[in-house]
Amino acid sequence: MRSYTVGSVFGIPIKLDVTFLLVLPAFAALIGWQTEQWVSTLNSVWALGLPVGTLSQGATPWLLGVAAAVGLFACVLIHELGHSVVSMHYGYPIESITLWLLGGVANLEEQPEDWKQELFIALAGPVVSVALGAVSYVALVAVRGTPPLAFVVGYLALANVVLAVFNLLPGFPMDGGRVLRALLARRRPFARATQLAAEVGKAVAVVLGILGLFGNLLLVAIAFFIYIGASSESQRTVMNAAFEGVTVRDVMTDAADVKSVHPDDTVAELTERMFEERHTGYPVMQDGRVVGVVTLGDAREVDPVERDAFTVGDVMTRDVETTTPDAEAMDALERIQNSGIGRLIVVDDDGALLGLVSRTDLVTAFNIIQSAGRGAQTPAPTVNGDDPGRTP
Repeated sequence: MRSYTVGSVFGIPIKLDVTFLLVLPAFAALIGWQTEQWVSTLNSVWALGLPVGTLSQGATPWLLGVAAAVGLFACVLIHELGHSVVSMHYGYPIESITLWLLGGVANLEEQPEDWKQELFIALAGPVVSVALGAVSYVALVAVRGTPPLAFVVGYLALANVVLAVFNLLPGFPMDGGRVLRALLARRRPFARATQLAAEVGKAVAVVLGILGLFGNLLLVAIAFFIYIGASSESQRTVMNAAFEGVTVRDVMTDAADVKSVHPDDTVAELTERMFEERHTGYPVMQDGRVVGVVTLGDAREVDPVERDAFTVGDVMTRDVETTTPDAEAMDALERIQNSGIGRLIVVDDDGALLGLVSRTDLVTAFNIIQSAGRGAQTPAPTVNGDDPGRTP
């Protein structure tokens, strides 16, 4: 979903996902609604002696809810900064930190494959959360005579400890799952360690999902995202291993075999070629240069009875996604996936057409590499089919 950059810390952009903007007020309202239960819990855990009546009257519960929710997500942000600082220490830049529906995520530009580095990066977040819990407890001693402050600080002290423990569950790709992968990678290839950790993560997700069905829908949501995340991370890592050292030049369709159209061709002629050749997209060539790309989606925007009156040049996309032959094959696949397109045009430094690399080319290459026994074995990657509504 869409996210908004609200600032930066240590040069790392901090983003708020749309889901975070929805969950924050909902979370604050939930804490306010359950103030009496929280007072009872905090009194039991920290022996605070908080007065239920005073904290549950008027607007006080809702103000406490807002303060506790904002404080908790601030702690989640600091938790992610813990991962980020250690990651940057090892030379792995952080693209951004995003707060969203289920907490926060630090987006590493590159995944470390040294097990010790991953271990310390993964443990950094929970360690920071435990430290925040300890600091909150010390602050609690100082403010326990002020019930509203004691409520918020006591809540944060408890929440940070719970956050640390929960994150250490071996539910890959959570922190605990990454710790498990790091330990498994001590004696195994990184890709194989990822697969094993992902399987454990899926099992944890199933257990959490079953428990969540007994009244905790948030747990069900967490289980769903753990399961999807484990599958995606496993597939990505195995593909990285398989495509190591493979360039676009190795997998692309050469220019001599690339079918193209001219901007003066009619849309009717274009659709007829698409039917005959079973292609859903073509580079558009003029005077030996790529001037655009046209897809089935572009053709569909023209009414069938008017397709003889419109040309490819009228409907094509002029903003062409290109790559170079020396680019890594995995980078090309990620660009195709992230942009929701079907293919990249391969050009030289002067912009001349050298070939085309598509999802089909990359998946075929992956299957051949797997058949040759390179990398950990896994089913062929699931990629979206060519989306005729998006520019390739």
